[in-house]
Amino acid sequence: MPFTRRTKAFLVAAAAVAAVTPALATHSWGSYHWARTTPQFTLSLGDNVGAVWDAHLRSASTDWNQSYPVQTVVQAGATRNPRTCKPTLGRVEVCNAAYGQNGWLGIASIWANGNHITQATVKMNDTYFNMAQYNTPAWRRSVMCQEIGHTFGLDHQDENFTNPNLGTCMDYTSNILGPPSNVSPNAHDFEQLGIIYQHLDSTSTVGTSFASAPQGEESGTTPGEWGRAVRSTADGRGRVFVRELGGGRTVTTFVLWAPGRRGRPE
Repeated sequence: MPFTRRTKAFLVAAAAVAAVTPALATHSWGSYHWARTTPQFTLSLGDNVGAVWDAHLRSASTDWNQSYPVQTVVQAGATRNPRTCKPTLGRVEVCNAAYGQNGWLGIASIWANGNHITQATVKMNDTYFNMAQYNTPAWRRSVMCQEIGHTFGLDHQDENFTNPNLGTCMDYTSNILGPPSNVSPNAHDFEQLGIIYQHLDSTSTVGTSFASAPQGEESGTTPGEWGRAVRSTADGRGRVFVRELGGGRTVTTFVLWAPGRRGRPE
């Protein structure tokens, strides 16, 4: 992408935001990001979801495309089994299945080499979304939006289910429609993405290969498969897990627990 006036303006604005408002953009998960050599990049979202989810995947893609640095495009999925949702290098695979009464609505798993994201998966748990409480367009759209947001390098803005809504899908809530509703990103999310991606890399991990990742790297569906908990919710449940793969490679899994549901014991 050529270095245009718009590109220069974006980089200057992002640097200014980082310099003067550090307290207002703090929900990245460390320094993790997709490596890229251009200010703006397009990330493929692999569609491995059923018909009931297709509209929500497309809505999440459109919502996040309000960001300047990160653009997304929905493409045909590359995983053969949505239950395992095997990752693909250089992109995000999005899946749904009845993963069981394990307590979570959605998870995002992100593979990284050092601090560079190399591939990611998103899983929507139909075991809960088939229940009346969560089988609504608002819940489906919000959880899809949040899990995709994690794959860019974003964490949550707030993790208390009973706090007033912040108007972003990156906010925990038990009242999805608020007001304000928590079904899409807000300006704070886009501000944070601008800060995460204000620098360029010498190489790219975006779309570098459409070959399947090595065997044995599926993220799993239970805490025992996710590695060690590195961050927890207010009620003591792990919400971010890290599994070491060796050689500086890791898998980080973000878990959105269903409010009030503990799931069956492991």
